[in-house]
Amino acid sequence: MAAKSDLPQGTLDLLILKVVALGPVHGYAIAQRLQQVSRDVVQVPQGSLYPALHRLENRGLLAADWNETETGREAKFYSLTRKGRAQLETEAASWARLTQAVGLILGMSEGGAK
Repeated sequence: MAAKSDLPQGTLDLLILKVVALGPVHGYAIAQRLQQVSRDVVQVPQGSLYPALHRLENRGLLAADWNETETGREAKFYSLTRKGRAQLETEAASWARLTQAVGLILGMSEGGAK
């Protein structure tokens, strides 16, 4: 079983944008998808998820409509706006550069770079 991990500042927004980019989805399903894909490492409590969704919606990165879920309940479904897609691309590229750089640093041997 993987250990739960705290997300660095700003990471949750990026992960939400990525999940929503795959198609309209409600909040609970976003949290489930993140937990499932990360093999239980990323577990987002409702107290973090819903404020993040509202923040992204207020910034114009997400649009939301009320629809029926697969269980017949009403829920707010989020979709990515054009601005949100651009933000996702920018942030994903930044994360790719950062993770590559961190990987290089962590891969250094005691005598210097590998």
